[in-house]
Amino acid sequence: MDWHSNREISLRDEVSFIEPALAKAGEPFSLVGHSYGGAVALMAALARPNRVRSLVLYEPTLFSLVENQSPPVGNVRGIQEAVRLASAALDAGDPEAAAEHFIDFWMGAGTWKAAPTARRGPIAESVVNVRRWAHALFTEPTPASAFAALEMPVLYMVGKESPESARAVARALPPILANVRVVEVQGWGHMAPITHSEAVNAQIAAFVREI
Repeated sequence: MDWHSNREISLRDEVSFIEPALAKAGEPFSLVGHSYGGAVALMAALARPNRVRSLVLYEPTLFSLVENQSPPVGNVRGIQEAVRLASAALDAGDPEAAAEHFIDFWMGAGTWKAAPTARRGPIAESVVNVRRWAHALFTEPTPASAFAALEMPVLYMVGKESPESARAVARALPPILANVRVVEVQGWGHMAPITHSEAVNAQIAAFVREI
């Protein structure tokens, strides 16, 4: 999301930002989110649960749930290091290097260099927000127990090849949700909604039809 700001942005700010789109969707609606978008979708559902018929999440990156879990269910050190390296590259005036650290963390070493040149520019431009994304995801104050109030059906998808940072959230959140179906797929990584879009979309369509 291209949202230039001189202040810190919370997930609640993001929910407010998409409210006009939600208002046009009619009620109730199904809400689908991936990664950062999955964290925003969770907060949107929590804010107005009666609006949401069903919730589809592909590895929501709500890292605060892992940081605050006791006993720990995993760790998020990998994404913390990726953000640190990307931030250092931005401070050095090298957004391309920042994007490489971030994309290669999620998709594997060499992914950035193999990407088409035309695709790199917009990604490098968006990665300037990496600190804001991280701040929103790591400092979200909502306790894990709050998500137990979500009673709508939830499809929670996880890639078996995803980094530990995403899989740790997948261990922390689903046990709290009241009505969740977890689908874990061999060969999928964190970016499966892009790399395996047809298969991911088929899972989503089948779930929404069933609901």
